[in-house]
Amino acid sequence: VQLVESGGGSVQPGGSLRLSCVASGFQFSNFDMAWARQAPGKGLERVSTISNTGTMYFTNSYVKGRFTTVRDNAKNTLYLQMNNLQTEDTAVYYCVRGGGDYTVRGQGTQVTVSS
Repeated sequence: VQLVESGGGSVQPGGSLRLSCVASGFQFSNFDMAWARQAPGKGLERVSTISNTGTMYFTNSYVKGRFTTVRDNAKNTLYLQMNNLQTEDTAVYYCVRGGGDYTVRGQGTQVTVSS
């Protein structure tokens, strides 16, 4: 099982980034997927969860209206479109398999929002 995130970087407040997660080693279309993040000095926090068929069923209130999660099962890829980024969004972002714990996740990609 492998989850590889990409697309992180440094942006100014109000900017946008799109994260991608390419999955391999398992049947991607059979699993719910999620994004989680870990800010400096804090624990993992779930950002969003999407069903195996692409239905959203959880979005963290802090990102609702700014972040959008979609998936492309034909490409085994999960995406996180992040708009109007704020300094509080600075964190390492992880792609997570499943809608439960964070056991199966990628190595993470750093997102830094600062002026």
